[in-house]
Amino acid sequence: MDRLDNTIRPYAWGSATAIPALLGTDPTGEPQAEMWMGAHPGAPSRTARGTLTELIDADPERELGPAAVARFGPRLPFLLKLLAAGAPLSLQVHPDLAQAREGYADEERRGVPLDAPHRNYKDANHKPELICALTEFDGLCGFRAPAEAAGLLDGLGVASLKPYVDLLHARPEDAALREVLTALLTADPEEMSRTVAEAAAACERLGGAHAPYAGLAHHYPGDPGVLAAMLLNHVRLQPGEALYLGAGIPHAYLSGLGVEIMANSDNVLRCGLTPKHVDVPELLRIVRFEAGDPGVLRPEASEDGEEVYDTPTDEFRLSRYVLPEGAGPHDLTRPAPQILLCTAGAVRVGADTLAPGTSLFVPAGETVQVTGVGTVFRATVRV
Repeated sequence: MDRLDNTIRPYAWGSATAIPALLGTDPTGEPQAEMWMGAHPGAPSRTARGTLTELIDADPERELGPAAVARFGPRLPFLLKLLAAGAPLSLQVHPDLAQAREGYADEERRGVPLDAPHRNYKDANHKPELICALTEFDGLCGFRAPAEAAGLLDGLGVASLKPYVDLLHARPEDAALREVLTALLTADPEEMSRTVAEAAAACERLGGAHAPYAGLAHHYPGDPGVLAAMLLNHVRLQPGEALYLGAGIPHAYLSGLGVEIMANSDNVLRCGLTPKHVDVPELLRIVRFEAGDPGVLRPEASEDGEEVYDTPTDEFRLSRYVLPEGAGPHDLTRPAPQILLCTAGAVRVGADTLAPGTSLFVPAGETVQVTGVGTVFRATVRV
């Protein structure tokens, strides 16, 4: 087993205090948005034997196991993170696997540099993801029913929003959502900025269900993403609850600390709440214009105490163990790679003790038992 030394990303939206509080370190005054655990080329975890990428490259079958290599190739197929949102992230969607391969190949053919600001596809992989709340966690996930979105917009009393309200009432669900999102993202920027300012003032005055959007407008004044966000379900997770975000589902994280796991990809198409590139035609090709419940997940407990967050994705499997005083050891040995992350208490893994925010990489098939009092998350793959 290898203790991981992980990179913390200082993205501007990150909380300055949440990750330091978990780690028991002093804040630096700078945002600390994400701590990455895995073998992503952008920031691979470090070990005493080299980076996790170097370990896996040297002997993929030893580190990952033959079954994982046969299914996913000679690379760790997931990325685990601590995510601390102090301000809203961009409103975004991710492609499915076929769309990612097609989009990546197209941009490669056209010679779009990988680091170009208008590049959509950084790799040929999909990016399903799961966020599990460690604190109360606010987010946006999936479309509301058009009638519900129309009511939220109409309640603002902003005259320039009436055409969008009428469209939401008049069209079938998929057409209504598509036409309104398209109209919001392609409207005249100056006119849209004025509409967003009026809407933000109304949200501030009304509060209640409108309150989250006043906060968005504070961070992104004039951004059409403020209104696009009102088409989506607002979700408040309690600690231990989770959201699964599949391909084509528009979403944004607003605030809170959580454990996030995803397929090892960096493909993002943005809908708003960002100064970055928004490719409207490509976005509209990827978004699934389907209203529905966001589907808050709660873990399913097994007889051995493992609590599993069940998703349809094979590249990752996230679970947790909440270890009480006096509990016997739990055997976590698996024929697949694992990353273990402690988020509370003191968890003993073999001869090592994990404090909150510390993590280990466990090669496939290596015997591993956990004891102690605390909470440990287990990231692995389905094989």
